[in-house]
Amino acid sequence: MYVIHNGRVVTEESILEKHAVVVEKDMIQAVIPEEDINKYPHAQHIDANGGYISPGFIDIHSDYIETIASPRPTSMMDFHISLREAEKTLINCGITTMFHSLSFYREDVFTQKPMRHPENVQRMVDAIEDTHHRLHLIRHRLHARFEIDNVHETDRLIQNLEDDRIHLLSFMDHTPGQGQYRDLEVYRKTLKGYRQLSDDDVQTIIVEQQQSECLTAEQMKEIADIAIAKGIAVASHDDDNTDKVELVSSFKTTISEFPITLEVAKKAKEIGLQTIVGAPNVLLGGSHSGNLSAAEAIAHGCADILCSDYYPAALLHSVFELSEQHGNDLHQMFMMVTLNPAKAVRMDDELGSIAPGKKADILVIERMGDGYPMLTNTMVDGSLVTTTNYRTS
Repeated sequence: MYVIHNGRVVTEESILEKHAVVVEKDMIQAVIPEEDINKYPHAQHIDANGGYISPGFIDIHSDYIETIASPRPTSMMDFHISLREAEKTLINCGITTMFHSLSFYREDVFTQKPMRHPENVQRMVDAIEDTHHRLHLIRHRLHARFEIDNVHETDRLIQNLEDDRIHLLSFMDHTPGQGQYRDLEVYRKTLKGYRQLSDDDVQTIIVEQQQSECLTAEQMKEIADIAIAKGIAVASHDDDNTDKVELVSSFKTTISEFPITLEVAKKAKEIGLQTIVGAPNVLLGGSHSGNLSAAEAIAHGCADILCSDYYPAALLHSVFELSEQHGNDLHQMFMMVTLNPAKAVRMDDELGSIAPGKKADILVIERMGDGYPMLTNTMVDGSLVTTTNYRTS
């Protein structure tokens, strides 16, 4: 049994002063007034030193594992080692549940990462499933990001859905001229940033991409129906117009990832979709590809969830930056990395908040003198996984 005290407890409703959290085995037993902690004399006491006692972060969109598994275009590390090393980093960023986002591409014209070759994607799918059933630090889940021109891999996708190896499904369309790359000049610059290509080479790629066979709306709906029948949430990626939002909503998509404009984000919220924006977007002061600012979407009340996208540390820092530099309510910013993503992926019955009867995934977040947020204790399933002691000399 643990009693985590002398901190501010982030609950579903508010941030409670002068309260403590009681943990027994793998569950949260109670949230109690500070003066009642002596009722638990045999518990191990954890002093939060005036910091925040928060639910563990739930990251439902991050391709970080691709970088760890393939740190160079010609290098491929052992996948099990990659997952083990990645979770050491993730747990120290406050991420206790990670939806590893694997890209199911027909062809990745940008980086040509070996991690995105179909056979390697499947190996990582299997490694994630295997790791989660062995000793591990965090909760490992799989977010399948399926590019809609990858028509020859639909059987593999469906099989993974049937085998319960996928826990979130999103449909992507990176065809130049729409979505994230609706501005072809941005697409050209991005492509040249990754590869040494002539203008003619780039134009050839654009034409080939635009002429690729893609899944029809009916085929996407059939796949979405399989996922939904398994209790798996379905997302749409880079929605760039309101018609697309209406379309994806028609086959019971419930999440809009990275809406491209404020108008689209507002439409997604209007029809009941949960919207995701990137925490790195917050730290960078805007989108790296010229799309919707995450801070702007939050200011207009049309963003529900923050994800780390490609930079795990961004979640913790963006929560405080959005509050202290953009004037947002701190409690609501915590909800964007805890309860809201848990609801989006249908895990909120067990995770996402500090409440009696829920799993004890808990962070203690203290602040340095300069305001830098630091994780000093991390608990998963009631086990104290990490304790970090900062020093001055």
